[in-house]
Amino acid sequence: MTEVLDHGTDDKLLQWHIGHIVITRIVESTFDGGLDAFLPFATPDALRAIEWLGHEYVTPEGVLKFSIHALVIEAHGKRIIVDTCVGNDKDRSAFPIWHQQSYRFLDQLNAAGFPPESFDFVLCTHLHLDHVGWNTVLRDGRWIPTFPNARYLIAEQEYAVMQELVRDTGGDVMRDVDRAVVADSVLPVIAAGLVDFVPCDYVVCEGVRLVPTPGHTAGHVSVEVTSNGQAALITGDFIHHPCQLAHPEWSITSDYDPALSALTREERFSAIAGTDAIMIGTHWPTPSAGCIDRDGNAYRLR
Repeated sequence: MTEVLDHGTDDKLLQWHIGHIVITRIVESTFDGGLDAFLPFATPDALRAIEWLGHEYVTPEGVLKFSIHALVIEAHGKRIIVDTCVGNDKDRSAFPIWHQQSYRFLDQLNAAGFPPESFDFVLCTHLHLDHVGWNTVLRDGRWIPTFPNARYLIAEQEYAVMQELVRDTGGDVMRDVDRAVVADSVLPVIAAGLVDFVPCDYVVCEGVRLVPTPGHTAGHVSVEVTSNGQAALITGDFIHHPCQLAHPEWSITSDYDPALSALTREERFSAIAGTDAIMIGTHWPTPSAGCIDRDGNAYRLR
C-alpha cells in the first residue's frame, strides 16, 4: 500500500506499508538530466522505445528524471534512515549541482516527525557522496554526527575497498571526491564511536536485513523489508533508473565492476519478477516504486 501525504513542500511525502512496517520517503532534491552522461546508452531514442516508462521517469524530450531521497523505516520500535543524500556545506566542486548546498532536508525530516536524535540506525547502502552526506553536519567548523543516538551501519567490505581507493594517489577526479566524502561524512562518525562494520547480509532488526548487491561498489548492499507476508526491496544504486529494468545490461559508467553490476540486476529482477514485492528506487522520482514483471528477455515496472 502506498500513501501520498501533503508534506508542505514541492514534493509529496510518500509512505509504503509493508505489513506492520512503514517506509517513508524524504526528498532532498529532484532534477532532470545531470546524470545522463553516466548512462550513455539511455539516449532519447532508446528511452522512447521503452513505452511503459511514461513521463514520470523521463521528460517528453527523452531526458532521465532523478530524485535524491532518504528512506525512513519504522520497524518493531526501531527507526532507521537508509542513505542520507548529499548534505549541506560539503565541498563537491566536481559536481556543481551538489556543491556547498543548503538543502532543507533536516527541516523536512523534522516536519515528518523524524527528529535526528530519534533514530536508532543510519544505514549506508554504500559510501558515495549522494548517500552519506547527512551523516554529518557542520558546527563551529567541525563535522559532527547528525544522528547522535544512532548506530551507523557500514558493510565491512564496502569500507575496506573504499580505504584502498582513497589511498590511490592517481589523478582520477572520482578518487578526489571519495577522499572528500570519507573525510567529511565517514571518518567523523567513526571517530565519534558510532559506526558498526557489518557483513553484507546483516540483520538490522526483525523484518529488516541487508542484501548483497555488489557491482556499483564492491560492498554495495540493498535493504530487504518483510512483514506479514509482504516484502519490499530498497535498491540503493544497484539500479539507478527504471530504464535499467528494460536493459539490465546498461551499467552506469562509475560502477566499480560493470559486468558484476549487470549480473546483480539480472539476479535481483529475476528473484522478484511476477511477485507482489515492491522495489523502491533510491533515485527514482515519484512514484519511486513498483512491482517487477518479466517483459520478454527483460523486465518492466508494474
